[in-house]
Amino acid sequence: MTIQQQAKLLARTYHTVVGRPLISGVLEPSVDEILTADFALLSHGTEADPLFNFGNDLALTLFELSFEDFVRLPSRKSSGQTRDEDRIRLLDEVTRNGFVENYSGVRVSASGRQFEISDAVVWNVIDDGGVYRGQAARISAWRYLD
Repeated sequence: MTIQQQAKLLARTYHTVVGRPLISGVLEPSVDEILTADFALLSHGTEADPLFNFGNDLALTLFELSFEDFVRLPSRKSSGQTRDEDRIRLLDEVTRNGFVENYSGVRVSASGRQFEISDAVVWNVIDDGGVYRGQAARISAWRYLD
């Protein structure tokens, strides 16, 4: 799937699953609006050890990675721990309920810089054919911990 297709899929599924537009007041945002949004948007696929498959500009800035490096990163490594029980519980809850709002947690960038995310929405990504394609997150607030 191309970056453009993934961006549009994330916007559609967010609206369908969460019940409001990904970008407030914009029912069908352009790819450019999604890529340059004032929130971080990222998603991972359905591999046994899911890899990130999308990150908008702000997500890439927070994680200090190029798009090419970001999409090779297992999403579990974003927490900076090999086993993050809170993250596992979150993803299980999203799988069961379709989405979770007001999620918060600590993440780590490629350089090791920690940041706390808050007011995040995490949801299941389902394509137009009803096929589960992974999970995505819209991160509205963050702060560096150093």
